Amino acid sequence: MGDRYDEAFPHKDGQITAGSWLIAELPSGARVLDLGCGTGLPTARQFVEAGMRVTGVDLSAGMLARARSNVPEAEFVQADVADLVDGGPLATGGFSAIAAFFTLLMLPRAEIPATLTAVRELLEPGGLLALGMVEADVDDVPIPFLGHTVRVSGYLKDELREIVVDAGFEVIKEMSYTYAPASTDVPPEEQIFLYCRRA
Repeated sequence: MGDRYDEAFPHKDGQITAGSWLIAELPSGARVLDLGCGTGLPTARQFVEAGMRVTGVDLSAGMLARARSNVPEAEFVQADVADLVDGGPLATGGFSAIAAFFTLLMLPRAEIPATLTAVRELLEPGGLLALGMVEADVDDVPIPFLGHTVRVSGYLKDELREIVVDAGFEVIKEMSYTYAPASTDVPPEEQIFLYCRRA
């Protein structure tokens, strides 16, 4: 899917806006985690260009190969987001901010609260989280995606906010975007972005 991903999603306005919020709130040189970094575009690239120290994490070796090519200045780690619950390869409390754009979509709902709690532990006190999700009342449902079948989960807006707050975050701001991908085999979606602080 890596070959087609950036073509299918050429416009990532919500992601770029949320990334800009993090950058505006952080000092230059802050350590930032791009969780589920994909090809590194646009988020890891956006952070590097703003002078941040960037670590990207993704499960897919193919996505990481593209990310390393697209953003050679960042560090990239191959890991499963679900493994963060057990500490994983990242230092607890080591990041000033985390971007997690559509990363939790790939987990069953049963795993999302514990993953959000683990994400919180990766942040320094008062650290920031920019979270992107697709608004959908689904749990581990198979859908066609770029010629493959993937399993996705989602929440309606109020429930997502509640789960994020229960995991130990203060929601500072919420943004929604209606998004129509460029690919005809990916349906239009409502994207939610929560701007959060570790409580």
